[in-house]
Amino acid sequence: MLPPKMTATSPEQQKLLRLFRQLTETDRSAVINFAAFLAERSTNEEHADHEDVAKATPQSIPRPEQETVIGAMRRLTASYPMVDKDDLLHEASGLMSAHVMQGKAAVEVIDELEIVFRRHFERVNSDT
Repeated sequence: MLPPKMTATSPEQQKLLRLFRQLTETDRSAVINFAAFLAERSTNEEHADHEDVAKATPQSIPRPEQETVIGAMRRLTASYPMVDKDDLLHEASGLMSAHVMQGKAAVEVIDELEIVFRRHFERVNSDT
């Protein structure tokens, strides 16, 4: 049997892999979950019609008692499909980083994420 074919990796991929290897198992899991969220978001955006989405009402998805930050991102993304995720990515990733890298409590980060999503929703509705 032949060994798998090696593919060249970009400098960004090499840097990401190098950084990933330095993380703890918990932090690796958080990075994978966040990457999955970003990939899911990109896929969902391709299917959204901006005009219809901007006029939509947020979905009322209840917050589970024991929710992870990634779970909250998924819930809030589903609750506010009309919000442009690129606009709030910087704030959301900053909060995510505070949780993963600085140990900020998930409950506090989720509370702040809800405020960020609500504020961006209100901005979208004031623009239409």
